[in-house]
Amino acid sequence: MKKADMKGEYDFSKGKRGAVISHRGKTRITIWIDTDTLNWFKDLAERDGHGYQTAMNDALKSYSRQDHKTIQEIVRDAVREEFKKIKKSG
Repeated sequence: MKKADMKGEYDFSKGKRGAVISHRGKTRITIWIDTDTLNWFKDLAERDGHGYQTAMNDALKSYSRQDHKTIQEIVRDAVREEFKKIKKSG
């Protein structure tokens, strides 16, 4: 089949780029990831039996739901807990 024949047979003038099937609640992006990081997620995903993109998404979701405390807050809380233990035992 010649290129000219194909043009008459298919009309992509109203075509859109992107996924053929949309995924509710997900957005396709392009992102640069360190090779070592990507390989770590691929290894993890292979061991767990799911895709590396799922593993990365789960990790990002988990991180985004954490309480992000400064190191000072973490140390302050740890010291307070230790003082409580000492006070109760003394």
